Amino acid sequence: MVVNDLPTLDEVRGWPATVDLTRAALALGISRSQMYALVKRGEAPVRVLDYGAKRVVTASLVRLLEAA
Repeated sequence: MVVNDLPTLDEVRGWPATVDLTRAALALGISRSQMYALVKRGEAPVRVLDYGAKRVVTASLVRLLEAA
């Protein structure tokens, strides 16, 4: 992955209220498999909703990125 492929904070702010784990992983600069492993262990640094398919709350993602 090239750093230029990462979304900007402003782009993430414009995302829907929730996003899939793959998109959240992209914003965090980690792999999809790393994201799934964090969620499975209950160690995800963002709020994850589980309604059959797991979704990341975009607002929690933005807060984490703002704090970085």
